[in-house]
Amino acid sequence: MAKWGMVIDLDKCTGCQACTTACSMENNTLPGESWQDVLFYNAGEYPSGQMKWLPRPCMQCENPSCVHVCPTRATYKDPDAGGIVFVDWNKCIGCKYCMIACPYGVRFYADEKPLIEPDVREVFPSDNGQLWSPPYQNPEEDWRRGIGIQPPGVVSKCTFCYHKVKHAPEGIADLDEDNPAVKEYVPACVRTCAPKARYFGDLDNPESQVNQLIGDKHGVRLKDHTGNKPQVYYLGAGAGVPAFTPADRENDA
Repeated sequence: MAKWGMVIDLDKCTGCQACTTACSMENNTLPGESWQDVLFYNAGEYPSGQMKWLPRPCMQCENPSCVHVCPTRATYKDPDAGGIVFVDWNKCIGCKYCMIACPYGVRFYADEKPLIEPDVREVFPSDNGQLWSPPYQNPEEDWRRGIGIQPPGVVSKCTFCYHKVKHAPEGIADLDEDNPAVKEYVPACVRTCAPKARYFGDLDNPESQVNQLIGDKHGVRLKDHTGNKPQVYYLGAGAGVPAFTPADRENDA
């Protein structure tokens, strides 16, 4: 059984946010509910300061703190699905404990006041128990894994596009958009990355490209001191960035 992981090369990433748009379109997320976010921050001081960016998907941690705090066991890690962390919307009560416990800020509660107007939930009101019903929806829905459009009162998150990945041939080492045989199974953010800064494959397969990149280019995991052990690795000169917000950077200084 594969253990799916992602590698992001920060030397290649241009901060274009195509991954953010592709994820939103693929998963029908609400505005502001960015499962695949790109965070911008300033490094250094004038006159040598620079603007930098950090793509931030769910880390699909090996030891996820979100799982440990969930009182209803709605959040769980599924070893039979490549080690992806899911939210069972049938069990989630929207308590947000998982959002507090996640050190990466990659969980969302879409019932809150929208960040922009008009509220698309009012423009496309639900008629089938969903939070909203846009004119285009992913044809596959699996509330047990948090796939589809969520009902009211639950937490949502990135699923590594499991609705696509699960159809990949068994034993495949890498899901590469340049391989016509598997490109339909590649997560949306990986497939749409113009500079090819993202790689996706089996972390348990020593022949996979993700494993080779992690080893050859000294891949690192963000905030590894938390013990969460992410299945997302970063490469490049910016891979040592310790934080995601100005407050975090001040605390880590």
